[in-house]
Amino acid sequence: MNTNLDRYKTDLRSLIKLGSDLLNAMQYECCPDKFKQQVKEKLGEKTEEFVESLPTFKEVYQSWYSEAIVLVKQLLPDRLDDFVDQYKVPKSRKDINFGNYRIEDYLQGLYATRRFDDVKIVSPSAAIPRFLQQLAIIKAIGPRFESSIFDLSQLIQADLFDSELDEASELINYGFVRAAGALAGVVLERHLSSVCKVHEISLTKKNLTISDYNNSLKESNIIEIPEWRFIQHLTDIRNICDHDKDIEPTVDQVKDLIEGVSKITKTLF
Repeated sequence: MNTNLDRYKTDLRSLIKLGSDLLNAMQYECCPDKFKQQVKEKLGEKTEEFVESLPTFKEVYQSWYSEAIVLVKQLLPDRLDDFVDQYKVPKSRKDINFGNYRIEDYLQGLYATRRFDDVKIVSPSAAIPRFLQQLAIIKAIGPRFESSIFDLSQLIQADLFDSELDEASELINYGFVRAAGALAGVVLERHLSSVCKVHEISLTKKNLTISDYNNSLKESNIIEIPEWRFIQHLTDIRNICDHDKDIEPTVDQVKDLIEGVSKITKTLF
């Protein structure tokens, strides 16, 4: 059975491979002749085949970034701000220069010229060091898996949650819809409790509920309003399964609950 650790390693290898392809694509898009010459020195007659196999940076980068940022957020959170900064344009920026050019600019094809003679002073190639930094951050995750100080508790807990959600799905198959929803609700509550502990959110109430954890995470700015509403929606379904004996939960509702809880456990840390 593959564990979450195995899946993380596989995902990381895929992200690094695709990241390397994107870097090559970016270099080719910026300096095609120079890039082809460098490749030709290594691959000779296979140069054209290699170039044609490269992805289009603007078409593929956003999906790569979306996957990469989740991995950084969970496994290398102290580098998250740096990772995001390479992509997002600074809010305080008044003009474009090499130091504040970002990947977001590259995706829009922006460049800067001198006003008096229209000579280009900042070209899209200024984004290459930005992407190199992002790729370096992703590569830095690898050694953490082998480090003796790497805390695997969250990964182990995630494995347990996955198993319990699989059990909940099985309960639906056997007709135990309400029980399946109740089990998914337990997973959600335990995960939110764990997230609150990670962020050192102090809760003084004795008998805490999912809503208590959800509200505290929102008030502490750990989650935004849309995520808070999504969790509240899951809570409403869970309450039907656990408390409201006058309303019978539907199979679709409980399936939505299980899928939603799975999403939360994999994206909220």
